[in-house]
Amino acid sequence: MKTRHRNEHRRGLRGQLAALALLLAGWGSPTAAAEMTHFKVGISEPVNTVLALWMAQAAGFYAAQGLDVEIINMNGGSRGAQELQSGRIDAMHVGLSSVIKLNQSGGDLRAIASLSNVIRFTFFVAPGIRSAADLKGGVVGVSAFGSESDSTVTLALSRLGMRRDDVVLKEYGGGMQRLQALKSGEIKGTAINEPVASLAREAGLTAMADLAVDKIPWLFSSIVVKAGSLQSRRDVLMRFLKASIEGNYLALTDEKRAKEVLAREARIVETKILDTSYNDFKQQSPVNLELSRPGEQNIIDQFATLKSRNLDDYVDEGILDDLKSQEFFAEMQRKYGTR
Repeated sequence: MKTRHRNEHRRGLRGQLAALALLLAGWGSPTAAAEMTHFKVGISEPVNTVLALWMAQAAGFYAAQGLDVEIINMNGGSRGAQELQSGRIDAMHVGLSSVIKLNQSGGDLRAIASLSNVIRFTFFVAPGIRSAADLKGGVVGVSAFGSESDSTVTLALSRLGMRRDDVVLKEYGGGMQRLQALKSGEIKGTAINEPVASLAREAGLTAMADLAVDKIPWLFSSIVVKAGSLQSRRDVLMRFLKASIEGNYLALTDEKRAKEVLAREARIVETKILDTSYNDFKQQSPVNLELSRPGEQNIIDQFATLKSRNLDDYVDEGILDDLKSQEFFAEMQRKYGTR
């Protein structure tokens, strides 16, 4: 009961702060401020692909759009996608693999924007692993089955001349949990991304397959919603994307502020790791959160059997198309410039 009251108090306080930010930004009247829409977005874990959302929140862009956004760590993209499908959150930061997997089992999700269009994983191995032969028969950790860490393990193993059935795949949760399991030798390998990948290097772990350097097209981190909300809550989703896109522009053009937010939200304390994580974000983040058709197709191709191979059953570019036709992207470019 006390926990529930504390959560209600936090939501109330967050709404009041968002309303205040809205007024200070000059976007509305007291009446408008009182009509803030609560919006819950899940993230797979605190990684650098979330930076656009964190920046939008920190800069008051969500509040300026009349949104009281709550960013929730779901401790795994696939788990978050399930929560989205159940209606417990409004949007999810997750790769397309999880969308396809859920839709195959009766779900109805759509990716509407992208926070990364290339694979950002590096496959690290435990101390003592020197070759692919040492990996054979060992446990390889993934965040959850059907996640991007799961689907891209197939690619990493193939680089080492191995197949999925050459190892034992197990779910281990977020990147930090997998890193700890790797350091202890509980698992023999796992694929992780920034900033956890930098922590693995600092710990002296060996990267046996670096998929990030190849910039393989992949809808790695997308913003996903329930298909029905594209009609029933289209205005809310459009405002959410507007603020998120502006957050991305700010993150790409204001390095000092972006690093402050990234350090706080991802709990990065070392300057070297912060620099690496931010540079990784800057090099690979799509400016307008645009979706990559080649990236979508590469994921579709990983599934041997599908009820539908029509990308429109998993992706919807309608809101991004509307924003482009309204010249919102051009407005952002004029305001912030381009990289």
